[in-house]
Amino acid sequence: METNEQQKTILIIGISSFVGANLAEFFKNKYRVVGTYKDNPTQIKGVLTVPCNVLVKDEIQLVLFAFKPDVTIYCAGLSGLNDCANSDGLADSLNTMGLFNVAEYCQRYKSQIVSISSCYVFGGEDKEYVEMDIPDSTTVLGKTKAQAEFYIQKTSLNYLIFRCCNFYGRTNNANQMSMFERMQKTIKNNESVDMDAYVRTGHLDVYYLAMLMDLCFQQDASNRLYQVSSSDIMSPYDFAKTYCEVFGEGESLVTQGRWFFPYVVSATSNYGGGDLFYKLDVKNIEGTLNIKMPSIKESLEFSYQRFGGIDNSSKRVQAGGGVTFI
Repeated sequence: METNEQQKTILIIGISSFVGANLAEFFKNKYRVVGTYKDNPTQIKGVLTVPCNVLVKDEIQLVLFAFKPDVTIYCAGLSGLNDCANSDGLADSLNTMGLFNVAEYCQRYKSQIVSISSCYVFGGEDKEYVEMDIPDSTTVLGKTKAQAEFYIQKTSLNYLIFRCCNFYGRTNNANQMSMFERMQKTIKNNESVDMDAYVRTGHLDVYYLAMLMDLCFQQDASNRLYQVSSSDIMSPYDFAKTYCEVFGEGESLVTQGRWFFPYVVSATSNYGGGDLFYKLDVKNIEGTLNIKMPSIKESLEFSYQRFGGIDNSSKRVQAGGGVTFI
């Protein structure tokens, strides 16, 4: 481990979130990690956490001034499609204004701002979206994330944006399980689980995001937007079937259903209620970091190893890694 990595400070805004907590767990053994929370006090061994409201500028300034982070990762906000649709005002405040406030003080204190965006900035056409495609979201989540992308690219002098597929994994909050954990628990209890078969996205273990960020930090990457996704896409139904295959569970427990999709009117998309596709082109990040993004099955095989299983079928994952280097 290099000395400069030991000294580097990473500030995670929204450490009580699913992504924020997992990033902290990954980074804490390599960097000095500090996290902020608002309503959910979070304790992670080896990580200092402090309260901070991203909508109060004085609180943000105090945190940035006190810790002077080299990198600030914004994980606050609403990331669920239905959560954003049901609380569109809050989604706009946290996904846009909160990020704008943090980005402003990052610039003042010379901290790189890292923003996590979503594949839902797009409209769900059956195509492969590239970084330069114009966002045409049909969801509140996608619209707020697209606004955040635009603002960061136009105003920040040192930023990274990761436009991502769906992540899965485990939380550090026993009272708020992730979708993945709920699915696991239901199947373990030998109960049927109803999974949507109409919306197709990439699915990645959340640790892949941490590994890719780490590679970008090592290379001092800046002022780039990278798309992050598995190499293929699946519906939650197909994802659950693949999970059962990898984890040795009964696929018959997975039933095909249709979840509510919180569509909002878009000027550029005409959603008629059919299948939706959110396939992200990942050639940019693969070429820049000299890596190969995994398939969903490969990601699940990595998760099986990470959660303590023994996977004899796959030798693609390097020890201690998860990203395949070309």
